[in-house]
Amino acid sequence: MKYIDEYRNPDLARGLLKKIENTATKPWAIMEICGGQTHSILRNGIDQLLPSNIQLVHGPGCPVCVTPLETIDRALAIAAMPETILVSFGDMLRVPGSGKDLFMARSEGADVRIVFSPLEALQIARDNPEKEVVFLAVGFETTAPANAMAVHQAAREGLGNFCELVSQVMVPPAMRAILSSPDNRVHGFLAAGHVCAIMGWKEYEPVAEEFGVPIVPAGFEPVDLLDAILKTVELLEAGKSGVLNAYGRVVSREGNPQARKVMNQVFEVADRPWRGIGVIPASGLVLREQYACFDAEKRFDVGHISPHESPLCRSGEVLQGYLKPSDCPAFGKECTPQTPLGATMVSSEGACAAYYRYHRNPEKQCN
Repeated sequence: MKYIDEYRNPDLARGLLKKIENTATKPWAIMEICGGQTHSILRNGIDQLLPSNIQLVHGPGCPVCVTPLETIDRALAIAAMPETILVSFGDMLRVPGSGKDLFMARSEGADVRIVFSPLEALQIARDNPEKEVVFLAVGFETTAPANAMAVHQAAREGLGNFCELVSQVMVPPAMRAILSSPDNRVHGFLAAGHVCAIMGWKEYEPVAEEFGVPIVPAGFEPVDLLDAILKTVELLEAGKSGVLNAYGRVVSREGNPQARKVMNQVFEVADRPWRGIGVIPASGLVLREQYACFDAEKRFDVGHISPHESPLCRSGEVLQGYLKPSDCPAFGKECTPQTPLGATMVSSEGACAAYYRYHRNPEKQCN
């Protein structure tokens, strides 16, 4: 398939691997910030093909994984209320709350529905005027414009039975939190291509300058990722920082102005808790005051709910790059895709799910 096959070309991949091997003279730790990139890296064995002095560190770029436990518990509480329809993307239904997940709630009789777009949730609200329809609006900047548009459209229509339970987060503050940590070992970043398609790479330039690191927006195919890794290594070896785009066919410096416009019209920046990590200042988006009537947390008075995380789950360390999933004592034992302790084991972009699916024992496979 044109425009796909060339980015999976094994000869191009081998050539890039050779260039990385010839360029890297020092040990470098590079964090891919996106869970989709993590799965592609492990699915294609890129982490095992790189020279031993290049280590890939898996970051907190899985939106499902970083959705706070209290948000899941609030969604469960709302779903249990009479005359209420809880609407969500499918990947949120298996995420464990303090006691159960949304799939279990649905099996117990809650009206929980899966959609592919928040605009579908609007249609459900139109079709069910006698019920409250709540959309679980989670994600990074990638999903924020569509989630904002749903609220904007509901306001235009006067759709009073629609609201959103919002858990939107942003990438640059997470990068700052990682780089500011005394335990940080990340030398450079591969930025998430789909986030940069919306936001551009302009907002990464201050981060790169402040911390003296290279940040390279990257795609998701093997050649995309290897090219981005090579560009990152070249900058590191040259002692240079800054942003260098490796995903030019999709990403521009300014991103998508119209998407950013509607996002900024509906949302404003606020502190936000990240599951397993804690509160990162100015890392989230909340509904502006003029759209407060569409805030499910206020409409249903569920802000007081306190969560209970499993003490065995170490997904927070995985999300910050301190721990490989297979190094967690519960990995593959108490914690599996069938019995997950945390979201990183069930999300389609979770690092633990990727390790479980593609190589549960990487050391043994390398022998």
